[in-house]
Parts: sequence; C-alpha cells; structure tokens
Amino acid sequence: MSEFSIQDVLAEAEMEMGDKMEKMRRDLTSLRTGRANPQLLDNVQVEYYGSRVPLKQVAAVSVPEPRTLEVRPWDAGAVDAVEAELRKMDFGSSPSRNGGIIRINLPPMTEDQRKKMVKVVHSMGEDSRVAVRNVRRDALEKVKKAQKAGELSEDDAKRCEDEVQKLTDSFVKKVDDSVAAKEKELLTV
Repeated sequence: MSEFSIQDVLAEAEMEMGDKMEKMRRDLTSLRTGRANPQLLDNVQVEYYGSRVPLKQVAAVSVPEPRTLEVRPWDAGAVDAVEAELRKMDFGSSPSRNGGIIRINLPPMTEDQRKKMVKVVHSMGEDSRVAVRNVRRDALEKVKKAQKAGELSEDDAKRCEDEVQKLTDSFVKKVDDSVAAKEKELLTV
C-alpha cells in the first residue's frame, strides 16, 4: 500500500463520516421544536397518481407565522391526498383546510414534551457517534490488513491510525455541537 492508498483510506473514511453527520443533521431538522419549520414535513410521502412521492414535490411549504405551517399543493387534485397524509401526523392539532391551502397550527410545546425531545436528540447524537466510530473501526482494519500483508510499514500504519483518530475526533465534536445547538433550540421557550 503506497502513500496514495493511505490517502484513499482517509478520504473514504472522511466521506463516510460526513454521510453519517449529514443524515443526523437531516433527522434533527425534522424534529419539532417550539417554532414552525418547513423541514418538519421533509419525511412526508403523499400518494400522487399511483405512487408515493415526497410532499415537497407536490406542494410548497411555508411559515406565514411562527407557529403555523402552510401547505399549498400545486395540483388541485392533490389537495385531498396531502390533507389525508398530514392528518396521520401528530402535530398536537389537526390540519385545517381553506380552499386549496392546508394550515397546520402548532401548539406550544409543554415542558415535558421539550424534555422528551431533548432525550430523542441525545439518542440521535449517540447513534451518530457510534456510526462515526464504526467507520473508524473499518478504516483501522484496512490499515492493519495492509500492514500484515507487508504493504505498509509500521510507521506509516501508526501515522495513518493517528490521522483516522483525528478525523473521528473532529466528526464526534461536530455531532456534539449539533446536539447541543438542537438542545438549546428545544429548551428556548
């Protein structure tokens, strides 16, 4: 394994860790906080002409007021399907329809709800840290195999292990920072 291959292992590990981090960020944005956020509806799938499609492909989602989401389907034929899907979700209040516009009024979160959401955020953070560490483990296994096969000197292997650990530490810190920011957002009334 040449110096070039060490870079490949590091680049692959960095890309995989970045993917894990991005997944956590997407999951965090779909969590409800005290304010309305269009990303709350990112995971909603709607039955549209015989197939399930993401809500954002059939409607515009906006926030006209701090605790209100407004969904405007582009096709009048999709309004019923969108409303039916939104009724299945638990927002604490039912969506209301006014012509082709569906409004969702989000009630303020109680202290208990906020604390439960913080626990969910911490759990997501821990899952992401574990995923990042699993990527580290896989990268270190590749380094050890290359060293055993005589493709990598002991010094190069040690240097590569150190780089993988630095990468892991930086991504774990990013996870922790994201969790802390979301926790602060949840606890801000």
